[in-house]
Amino acid sequence: MQTQARTRASLRFQAFPHFANGAPRPFVISFPPTRRHVRVRCSAASDGGSIGGNPQPQVQQRKAYPFDAIEPRWQRYWEENRTFRTPDEVDTSKPKCYILDMFPYPSGAGLHVGHPLGYTATDILSRYKQNEGLQCFASDGLGCLKSLGFSYDWDRELSTTEPEYYKWTQWIFLQLFKKGLAYQAEIPVNWCPALGTVLANEEVVNGVSERGGHPVVRKPMRQWILKITAYADRLLEDLDDLDWPESIKEMQRNWIGRSEGAELEFGVVDSQGYEQGLKLFIVVAPEHPLLSSLTTEAQHEKVEHYGELASKKSKDRSFSGSYAINPATRETIPIWIADYVLGSYGTGAIMAVPAHDSRDYEFALKYDIPIIRVVSRTDRSDDDSEPYVDDGIMINSSNSLSGLNINGLSCKDAASKVIEWLESTGHGIKKVNYKLRDWLFARQRYWGEPFPVVYLDDSGEVVPLQENELPLVLPDLDDFNPTGTGEPPLAKARSWVNTVDPVSGRHARRNKYNATMGWYYLRFMDPKNPTALVDKDKERYWSPVDIYVGGAEHSVLHLLYARFWHKVLYDIGVVSTKEPFQCLINQGLILGEIEYTAFKDQEGRLVSAESVGITDNHFQERIPAEKYSRLVARAYKMSKSRGNVINPDDVVSEYGADSLRLYEMFMGPLRDSKTWSTGGIEGVHRFLARTWRLIVGPPLPDGSYNCGTIATDDEPTLDQLRSLHRCIAKVSEEIQETRFNTGISAMMEFVNAAYKPFVLLLSPFAPHMAEELWSRMGHQESLAYEQFPEAESEFLKDSNIVLPVQINGKTRGTILVDEACSEDDAFRLASEDEKLSKYISERMIKKRIFVPGRILNVILDHHKINREKVVEEAGTRANHAI
Repeated sequence: MQTQARTRASLRFQAFPHFANGAPRPFVISFPPTRRHVRVRCSAASDGGSIGGNPQPQVQQRKAYPFDAIEPRWQRYWEENRTFRTPDEVDTSKPKCYILDMFPYPSGAGLHVGHPLGYTATDILSRYKQNEGLQCFASDGLGCLKSLGFSYDWDRELSTTEPEYYKWTQWIFLQLFKKGLAYQAEIPVNWCPALGTVLANEEVVNGVSERGGHPVVRKPMRQWILKITAYADRLLEDLDDLDWPESIKEMQRNWIGRSEGAELEFGVVDSQGYEQGLKLFIVVAPEHPLLSSLTTEAQHEKVEHYGELASKKSKDRSFSGSYAINPATRETIPIWIADYVLGSYGTGAIMAVPAHDSRDYEFALKYDIPIIRVVSRTDRSDDDSEPYVDDGIMINSSNSLSGLNINGLSCKDAASKVIEWLESTGHGIKKVNYKLRDWLFARQRYWGEPFPVVYLDDSGEVVPLQENELPLVLPDLDDFNPTGTGEPPLAKARSWVNTVDPVSGRHARRNKYNATMGWYYLRFMDPKNPTALVDKDKERYWSPVDIYVGGAEHSVLHLLYARFWHKVLYDIGVVSTKEPFQCLINQGLILGEIEYTAFKDQEGRLVSAESVGITDNHFQERIPAEKYSRLVARAYKMSKSRGNVINPDDVVSEYGADSLRLYEMFMGPLRDSKTWSTGGIEGVHRFLARTWRLIVGPPLPDGSYNCGTIATDDEPTLDQLRSLHRCIAKVSEEIQETRFNTGISAMMEFVNAAYKPFVLLLSPFAPHMAEELWSRMGHQESLAYEQFPEAESEFLKDSNIVLPVQINGKTRGTILVDEACSEDDAFRLASEDEKLSKYISERMIKKRIFVPGRILNVILDHHKINREKVVEEAGTRANHAI
């Protein structure tokens, strides 16, 4: 077998869970080896046995086919022979395909059958591309699913917790620092004292932590920030060239949130109307730098209290006591404080438009602020019960003092005219704003990459380490628990924190925080390189990632950050592409099996599900489906708390890895959510068992199987060849479009005498069985690099025609035949036809007239027919006489 270059890589994921004593241990998440499935029979007194008697011996359940022997054998073969090894040196004469799974963060327990879904899909794609002759490079982020037969190049295994890896993460940070894209700032963060860490906004719900429900407060901390906003326009523009789901691209556009508008100046007056010499908007953020100046003495206590509520993510509001002057109308407008205004967005203050913004509308209703419509509804409705947020024509928007009149203009034209007026009068300027904020990069945990900088004790100056001093290695710690003071665990390593600047020799401190950066997609290209992040030639060959697969929950943050630092690396010449991931595929969820829920009233009587919700006096109960008929059926996301987790170990043990792989792809389109069904996997398992019996034969009396196969060397028929090539075309098309379920359906309908190409079709989906069958057919090498079957066009044509059938020259019906059908085959089909068969009897046929592709005329012998009738009638009369 020719050893074509093939790269598969995996990642050994290490995590540090907390234990009771506070000391973490690194662990590798993995599925245990395949286990034999046994059934234990126990004697019982009712069966004449004795509870205290000798236990019955274990009885092994006979398998539908011997997957428990086949799968470990071929996994060992692939590993020992390094079947999927890719040479370090790339072969630029071959086309490439780089397939990657997103880096996962699973917990150490509770893995379920949904986790292998994306990895199975990418493995099928990779095996298929490899069989097409491409130089394939695929990697996963879990690196522990050997029991499912994934074709990874284990020589490219890497760990992001090793200094050899995070040395280059620190190197990337230094490049960001040199370009002014990494800076420190004092910013308010979501601090959770109970968890001892800073939380992202998405991790705080109603003032408490999403994990554990602990109180969260806003607390200023000095943190490292990455200036992602400097790349906002490029991050927007380059989305257009990516083969990503449009919904994901739209999420990123909304997250970046580019908007064109104006920055206005409002003069501020106090409650007596005196100018305060301040310039700002109307609704300000709780952390606005001018807040203390705006707050009157009468409102001081209320504003102070609101600041505390806002730090806990409250939805309340507070009046500052000051007013602003609208430059267009010269009217005074109250200045309020609200936490839906972000201090980091624009100037941290906005002009409220309650008639046309949902949050401003709720605000105005609660505090009895006038709501004035300035945009007419395009639907000509007078409904004022909710804000109108669509485009329309401006109304109530003119002022004789300022000379500004935008009535009758569209919103877009009105905005342009207002900006022009503001700039001409000196009240404001045109401004582009982004919702996107610079990225808080530091994390309060032990594991991660230490920042490669020191702070001089005498001046506080930040001094970056020299590149030849990398990596800065984490210190050894006995206690990894949070300090509870806001400082991260690294603060406990005092001898490591207190250091000297290696250049000047002055006393200095190391940063107590650390961070992580997901650039692993580049390191897989060149995982052992000690002198560079990635070799330029290898990066130029493999970039970008051709197919990137992961959950839609990573649609914004991870993908946006990865795109950001990839663009930075592009600007400094490290990478050759503007984007890291060309094609993105989001796999759907695998939900637990359907659960059935019944509802009871307070007396315990079953009630109709439709009546639930009218009152709260009903109780929910999960019960077996067969017990009651008035049920609500629903599938839920798998979770330990619901107890609906399907463990992949158990599935592999009972049905085999190939059955799990095949079923997960057969359940439905990769991108859709699907419901697990034990009955479904049993059906797929029966298909594999049927394939095994057709090619290998039935088991011997002792349960073993003969060597080799029972397949013959007979040439397949024309119908079989047509069926085969239609199947090849369908499977190839569906794999390329990641519609694996319909490709599998085509295979299930096919299995016939063309065994060799069928086994190759099966191999990406069920590689263990395919390898075993291939070997039994007499092949000495793995099928991993065999050419995938190609459909031949001559067998794909629809050659069926409708052939009229005549009896004695009169058309009595039609049959569907191949255009190359012979006379005998046409006559056989006519004889089997329900309508035509009553006219045809072999002993009464005088002759047949057959014009290929045109007609079949059966001429009957009338003399024989008449004699038959005479004999039949005589027999009938004799029966009556008797």
